Amino acid sequence: MNKVAVFVFADTETSEDLGRVVNAMIAVKEFKQAGDEVRLYFDGTGTRWPGVLSGKDHKANPLYESVKDRVSGACLFCATVFGAKESAGQCGVGLVDEFEQHVSVRKLVSDGFHVMNF
Repeated sequence: MNKVAVFVFADTETSEDLGRVVNAMIAVKEFKQAGDEVRLYFDGTGTRWPGVLSGKDHKANPLYESVKDRVSGACLFCATVFGAKESAGQCGVGLVDEFEQHVSVRKLVSDGFHVMNF
């Protein structure tokens, strides 16, 4: 079984950003369907995505809904800095504070996770 942590750093501003978050979620869906242990994190300006993707009218909402159970959280520091703290909480995405208000990448690697960044 694979262990994979997928990070979304892409902002919400451009079609390139949308492509990156969609590709991240497709990767999560593929690992999920294969029965692998997969986690999805939102980091940097990517912490804005849960609030956007939770909108029922967003074209990527069905994909987000299919992987929402694999969302492990959003970086507390980044969600605060990039104004996404409230929207993350409103859509049920927890804020992660493992190492200086960030996700601990070292812990993930120590636990055997491969890390993918989008």
